[in-house]
Amino acid sequence: MAAAELAAEHAKTAPATEPQDSPEEDESEQDEIDGGPVEDELDTASDGPEAETEIDAEVDAEHPAEAEQGADEGGAPAPSAVDKAKSYARIWAEESAVARGASTDLETTSTQQTTGAMTMTARRLEDLGKNAERESSDLLTADRVLNPHRTSRPVPEGAWSEFVYGLTGGRLNLGDSRKVRARKALEARVAAPLSGETRFVPVLSRKGGVGKTTVTTLLGMALADGREDRVIAIDANPDRGTLADRIGKRTDKTVRDLVHKAGEIRGFNDISSFVARDETRLDVLASDPDPRIAEAFGEDDYRRVADVAEHFYSLVLTDTGTGIIHSVMGATLTHADQLIIVTGLNLDEVRLASETITWLESNGYEELARNAIVVLNQQSEGTPMVRLSELETHFGSRVRSVVHLPYDRALATGAAIVYRELQPATREAARDLAARVVDGLREGRSA
Repeated sequence: MAAAELAAEHAKTAPATEPQDSPEEDESEQDEIDGGPVEDELDTASDGPEAETEIDAEVDAEHPAEAEQGADEGGAPAPSAVDKAKSYARIWAEESAVARGASTDLETTSTQQTTGAMTMTARRLEDLGKNAERESSDLLTADRVLNPHRTSRPVPEGAWSEFVYGLTGGRLNLGDSRKVRARKALEARVAAPLSGETRFVPVLSRKGGVGKTTVTTLLGMALADGREDRVIAIDANPDRGTLADRIGKRTDKTVRDLVHKAGEIRGFNDISSFVARDETRLDVLASDPDPRIAEAFGEDDYRRVADVAEHFYSLVLTDTGTGIIHSVMGATLTHADQLIIVTGLNLDEVRLASETITWLESNGYEELARNAIVVLNQQSEGTPMVRLSELETHFGSRVRSVVHLPYDRALATGAAIVYRELQPATREAARDLAARVVDGLREGRSA
């Protein structure tokens, strides 16, 4: 029974001249009404003029506007104890509703804070018309349920962290060292997801012998090793390309064979027979070893190969030729989402690389040039003849990013590249380049 109705019934049934009840009767009556703050006030409301005066004071204090209104009406009879009891009960009911709502909001907020960014109310069963207090199983997340003080942390990496961890029998875990945290952050950038269609990344240079094919191979290996999706490198050099020679495995199929059989490819197993795959899962589509046939590989051929590749790969690298005005280059730049420009470390090579950027800006590829990455490839041992800081300043003013690839004897031989056997600094530079490529692709798509 509502508090207001209970007060009204109690006031009606009480005789005007009824003597005051004894304390024992008052207590038993409260028990029958299922005592509470409202019922206590309702019992005292019918006990006499003093109780009525107390109720008047409380109601007037809660609602002074109503008290003034009653005085201004002049001559109007004062509200009875029953009416005041009803008013008080209504006030209490409204305040209780507000309090319950605030409590529910606080509980929901607390639950959201406990479980992170998940919005709990969106997953409660009340959205399905069920009881609001019931929760679905989606709310039983690990960060909410598991005690962080009881769950085990992974074994730390780093000389000092590993030493302390072993010395204390695993009881003291300092976490990874700063160097390890930086490496994991770089790996996370490489592995960042790319939504949408296939991305094309051509590797350019206007001068042969600067390491363009080597950079293409290293970039492909770093991407394939650090990502879950598929990566392919296409040798689109109109001359005799050597991209397939830089990985350990070979196939007798070439890009020309894929052009002829493009209409027959129905699944990934079909295209797998045309590519060679190394230990990092990088797929390589070789150019034809006969330069006379390779020269016939033109713009339409590249488009057919690109149409096939975009159905089965997330990232397509293209090892281009040195002729920037060749017909294949037009199709390559049309598909491009990100450019890599490779230069050696002597004066004429860096000048040609800078002139390549100028050519791109002058021929409708300003945005590609502005977002390109320049790779300073050091192919000789020792200190280079040029000042790297000056080159980084120059190219940094023209493109989005500059990466220095250090000398590595395993790359200088021209033999097949085994990614795991490279110097740590070389792998670090390759991962850095891969991370910058992924960053650029993600930023370009979100822009």
